[in-house]
Amino acid sequence: MERNLDLADKLYQRSIHPAARQVALGRRLSSPLVVDLDPTTVCDLACPECISSQVLHHGQIGQDRILKLAHELAESDVRAVILIGGGEPLLHRAIGQIVEVLHEAGIKLGLVTNGTQINRHLDRLAECLSWVRVSVDAGSADTYQMFRPSRGKRSVFPQVIENMRMLAERKRGRLGYSFLLMQRFDEDGKVTESNYDEVHQAGLLAREIGCDYFEVKAMLDEDHYTVNQRTEDIAAVEEQIARLRELESDSFHVLHSSNWQAVRRGTDPVQPKDYHHCAITELRTTVTPTGVFVCPYHRGNPKGRIGDIQQSGFAELWAAADTSVIDPSEDCQFVCARHRSNQEIALIGRRPDPEGPGALGPDGLIDDFDPFI
Repeated sequence: MERNLDLADKLYQRSIHPAARQVALGRRLSSPLVVDLDPTTVCDLACPECISSQVLHHGQIGQDRILKLAHELAESDVRAVILIGGGEPLLHRAIGQIVEVLHEAGIKLGLVTNGTQINRHLDRLAECLSWVRVSVDAGSADTYQMFRPSRGKRSVFPQVIENMRMLAERKRGRLGYSFLLMQRFDEDGKVTESNYDEVHQAGLLAREIGCDYFEVKAMLDEDHYTVNQRTEDIAAVEEQIARLRELESDSFHVLHSSNWQAVRRGTDPVQPKDYHHCAITELRTTVTPTGVFVCPYHRGNPKGRIGDIQQSGFAELWAAADTSVIDPSEDCQFVCARHRSNQEIALIGRRPDPEGPGALGPDGLIDDFDPFI
């Protein structure tokens, strides 16, 4: 399971490496390999700390257009699509048809969801998704309502947990319980509200539900920088994670996100980069109702906008896109999950082609295991 978090290692998969090499040599691809697709910007929760708050409630990709887009992606060289947001992807009325079109085309599908609508699409999610990750961020209804309040007065935590339980019983792919560590402070810097003490409780619940993994993530500020934590708070979280690791098995894993690993190591929130073009923007892109952007970090950023899927077909848009609009050395000084991938692609470009003339020894490639690079 941890292997799926090693994004740089994924570049050496036999079906991925040729594209990574083309990008390393400065060539464009006929399409990205992975698309983050935001069907809608509408959400049924009202989370105060939502990192996507600036892009919420700006409409959706129309039903006819998004179904046509699904067919365009199916006809392209796209290998994987992540249904995400922005808003809550399962709120789009055409989501079931989108899943069917992409699945039937052999495109691998992932879903990031708040879990409130899983029951409405249970059959398709269970049959067609490679993975579903539910953002829960709590181990109890009260804490859930504190950080992930519904637009009504009652916590929807019981509904989300029951939906996850139903999916766990029928799923073919992986199911993950995502726990974003959150704190609130008063004017004097004192913690007033926190979910830090529910890591162990939430992990036990994830295991009992039947989740394949429980992932701990660090909170980011609105500019995507990791927020440094007090030493005692990090220790409290690590102690709970250690207890959960004692329960790991072949069917249940406890994962650290890259940003929590950065926080627990005391890594500087500023991550300098000495390259001026992000190679990953050729391999992966983000399609939203308000535009197509170079990556999820720059979703909604006018500088990172490379087109409008409402105005052109996907192939036409991609052919005309300038993926070099973002300069990582200036625009991406936060801790980026794909920094190592960019460094690895630079190395790939300096090595002999493992499958071509001049290749030395074993090709060094690995069998395909995960297209979500």
